[in-house]
Amino acid sequence: MPLMPKRVKYRKVQKGRIRGKATRGNFVAFGEFGLQALEPGRISAETIEAGRIVASQAVKGSGKLYIRIFPHKSVTAIPAETRMGKGKGEVEYWAAVVKPGTILFELGGVTEELARATLARVAYKMPVACRFVARRPTI
Repeated sequence: MPLMPKRVKYRKVQKGRIRGKATRGNFVAFGEFGLQALEPGRISAETIEAGRIVASQAVKGSGKLYIRIFPHKSVTAIPAETRMGKGKGEVEYWAAVVKPGTILFELGGVTEELARATLARVAYKMPVACRFVARRPTI
């Protein structure tokens, strides 16, 4: 079952533009290794679920997976071959807005080799370019 909000103030939201770099959620906080977005984009709830399934299959019960993004934005669409007018389309899917630098997934309790392999498989599913990052040492 894909992620979606329990309830929202407004059912349909405007498209908006994704500008700038991520100022929040841009460092590994929960696990030891993470997958960081390098470009802006929208990631659908179905894509997030696909990444979760691939990651959970790869780690096979060992380690912990953290999903750091949530699809808050509703994306609408009008049916094909529909004339102009008649208002905004119905909600097609829910998406997470991702800025460059956002951590998408984190892994903890696994070796670096397994984390690299797992997050590479997850990155293949993502519609934005990603890179593998490790937790910074705290002072």
